[in-house]
Formats: sequence, C-alpha cells, structure tokens
Amino acid sequence: MTAATVRLADVSGYLPGEPVPAGYYTDYPGAEDRLRNSPMFKIPSARHHVADGESNTDLVERAVQPLLERQGRDAIRAVDVLLVHSQLPDIPFVGAAGEIAHRLGLRPRWMLDVANGGCASFVHLLELARQILTTTDARTALLCNAQTAAGQLFTQDRVRGLAHAAIPGDGCGVAYLTTGAQGSPVLGLRTRHIPQNAGEMTLVRDDGRRYWEAGQAQPRIGFTESGVTKVLDRGNRLVPEVVRDLCRDLGKDSADIDVLVTNQPNRLFLESWRQALGLPPERHPDTFDRYGNLFGAAMPITLDHAVREGTVPQGGLVVLGGFAHAGDYAAAAAIRWQGRA
Repeated sequence: MTAATVRLADVSGYLPGEPVPAGYYTDYPGAEDRLRNSPMFKIPSARHHVADGESNTDLVERAVQPLLERQGRDAIRAVDVLLVHSQLPDIPFVGAAGEIAHRLGLRPRWMLDVANGGCASFVHLLELARQILTTTDARTALLCNAQTAAGQLFTQDRVRGLAHAAIPGDGCGVAYLTTGAQGSPVLGLRTRHIPQNAGEMTLVRDDGRRYWEAGQAQPRIGFTESGVTKVLDRGNRLVPEVVRDLCRDLGKDSADIDVLVTNQPNRLFLESWRQALGLPPERHPDTFDRYGNLFGAAMPITLDHAVREGTVPQGGLVVLGGFAHAGDYAAAAAIRWQGRA
C-alpha cells in the first residue's frame, strides 16, 4: 500500500500584547553585561511579551482562531493527532496538550507534549506527525508551538539587564496537517540529533541553587563567552548542512529554494545562512526585528507572516530549517506550497 501524502493545509500565528521596544531593556537601570557586544545578542527593535497569567494554552487558543475560521470548527475539532511544544511549561509536571484539547473541544487519538527540538521543534513535530499519519489510521493533525519565556523568565528584575534578556519574544504558531487532497505536500525531511551537545544549554542561578529550590537568586540561561563562541560556530554550520542534505535528497540545489523559513535567533545567523546557501534576502523571510527570537514558534509564525505578505509563490519550494539549543539538534523540511487549503 502506498503511504498517504501528508500536506500542510494551513498555518497561523499569534503575537500577544503590544510590541515592546528595545528601550525596555537598554534603558533599564544597571543594564550592562560583558556579552552585550556579542553578535549573538544584538538587540531586535521589538518583541512581544505574554501578560501576567497568560498561559501556553491561551496563546494556542488565539493562534488557532484563524484555522477555525478558514477550515471550519468541525474539522479542527476532529483532528486525530495533537502535538505540542511549549517553551516555558506553565507547570513542571504536565504539558499543555491536555488543557489545549479541552479548551478547543478536541478528542485526539494521539496527544503528545514534546520537550525536545527547541528552536527547530516545528520540524520535529512535523516529522512525528508525518510518521503517525502515514503508519496509522489517523488523517489529520494539529501542531502547536507556544513560546512564553520572554515575558516571564527574561523580564525578572535581576535578569532583565543581561545581554541575552532582550533577544527573545513571545508568540505561538500552529499548523493543520491532513492526508486529504488539498494543501501543500511535504516533500521530505532531514533531522540530525547531536547528543554530545545536549548538556551545554543550562539554566542557572547565581547562588548555585537549582531552579526549584527556594532562594533569592533568579533563574537565567547560563551563557558564557566560550559557550557563545561554540553556539555561533555550530549554528553557522548546522543549518546550511541540514538544508543542503535535504536538497540533495530531493535532487535539488539550495539555489532552487524559493522561500527559506528558519528559526530567528539573531541577525548574524540569518545573514550567515543566506550567504552559505546562496539566497537573496527576499527569499529568506526575516521577522527578528519585529518579533525577536521566538524560539520554536518562529518557523510557523514566520511562514504565516510571509504568506500573509504575499512573498510565498504558488508552487514554490519552501524549506524550513533550524537548529536547537547549543546545537544538539538540526532539522529541515521541504514543502511544495499550494496555498492554504
């Protein structure tokens, strides 16, 4: 039996609140850090923050609204597969998938919260969904990438003045997949796990306590100058490598890519990836200055942004690519864009 073709039928994004200007961080008393001049931490013009008490589920519910309007409430409620990546879980022990299903009125056969994949988690979710949709009787899937760390972790009063705090933004991207006749076919995927790098992204507190232990120090990402150098080197290399591998699988060259949608970590990476793959800026949507680093939500939000701006051509080869954390995962996916189903 021939495996069903998995198609991206629709994609949508949501940004919470009003844009937060760079001055929110740069004008903060004591805002100074030895990493401030690193190309890794050049500040975007704006980003969005979740409101106090706003959850991953809240963001997903708002991001899904355009899908309900375009695809119909019954179609979304009937999804067989729900996959969720939350990049700051609301509570330690339970992911958001169950609450999302309840809030949206879903009854999926498959429901998974995925912790790994980081900034490339959208491709990770896409790969998992394709595996389920082509090997079971499931026929539709809803993928959800929610990012809420910016307005919670990075706005703490003892973290806000650090160089890395000004880079992230909050938002949510969602996608609806189907094995039906309508939508943009997924042509291929390439993923690489690099386990030796998995322990290099750390959450630290200056008093040495772990994040759940009581104390005065606030949790932050444990960036060091040597660690930043490693991440820059790996990121510059990993994304072009995995994109080229995928293009070879398809019998294509990177120059054949009509739209490259990547995660949006900083200007340096975006420019480096374009140059390495020989693509002009107009074929690589850039949302960094508007939304900051959206982590795992960046790919679906940026794709939705490009579609709404009319820069994704009908029949175009769209490649999604990115890397995660300190370089423990890299992934790419190719889609033949046929518009929203």
